[in-house]
Amino acid sequence: MITYTTTLTGVIAGQLRGGFFEGWPNPPTPETLLRILHGSAHVVLAQEGAQVVGVITALSDGVLTAYIPMLEVLPTYRNQGIGGALVRRMVAELGPIYAIDLLCDDSLVPYYQRLGFITVRGMALRDYAMQSGLPDTGAVSPS
Repeated sequence: MITYTTTLTGVIAGQLRGGFFEGWPNPPTPETLLRILHGSAHVVLAQEGAQVVGVITALSDGVLTAYIPMLEVLPTYRNQGIGGALVRRMVAELGPIYAIDLLCDDSLVPYYQRLGFITVRGMALRDYAMQSGLPDTGAVSPS
């Protein structure tokens, strides 16, 4: 049974293994993904038992806008409604604000349209040498 949570209490990197970032040539490690989750303003996790099978993150000013930089579902758990449930839960978590933006590949536009998102023009910078994330400096990030 899939359960959903907005807390990272007790989550360890070992629960984030299994194939997130499928197709990425240089994906973040489970340890880096855990740091990403802790650095996000909002998170929603999908879990089956102790295993994390899906994640969504958001950054927000809490007043007007939010940005969803990441939605990941393990390949073996896709097409079961988990991604849609994560998006709906994140939208609810963000509350009544003006704009919730995200960027996605063209192939995913219909998916997000079914979830109520509209197509807008966006721009991005990418440094693929940094695709696996910054190294862990050992510094504790604020929670």
